Amino acid sequence: MDFALSEEQTAIFDMAYGFGQEHIAPFAQKWEKDETIPKDLWPKIAELGFGGLYVSEDAGGSGLTRLDATLVFEALSMACPSVAAFLSIHNMCAKMLDSFASDDLKSRIMPDILSMNTVLSYCLTEPGSGSDAAALKTKCTRTNEGYTERHQGVHLGRRLFRRLCRDGAHLG
Repeated sequence: MDFALSEEQTAIFDMAYGFGQEHIAPFAQKWEKDETIPKDLWPKIAELGFGGLYVSEDAGGSGLTRLDATLVFEALSMACPSVAAFLSIHNMCAKMLDSFASDDLKSRIMPDILSMNTVLSYCLTEPGSGSDAAALKTKCTRTNEGYTERHQGVHLGRRLFRRLCRDGAHLG
């Protein structure tokens, strides 16, 4: 079995690395100190196709594999791990929408997601579980009337989870 990167994968890594070294690394320490990432960075990243790394080409994304996307995250991490982490979360959420949203919803929201005019993220917390997704107790169950919710009483988490369940009913 050959574990060497293909020419295309090497080119993907090199492009992301070069971008990171030029547009991110010189400013990364200041951004970390200021606890910020400039908004104008995201559209520049999106111009490289990184706003939808593993979003299907049919939906306007790059259609890369998870391994290919990992090469982008690794290369950008060498410039600033926070930027790479943020981008990976955006892409995870974009892939979920690509996989589960209706064509109508995708046609309305994907252009802004892929251009990173809309940056995606999520919140994951609950008493006793923190950010451990496997330990979450909150559950939303589909009923004839919509959804019922069983939760641990976290106001923010519960509201967000309810929103996701309500919106999720319309994604298919």
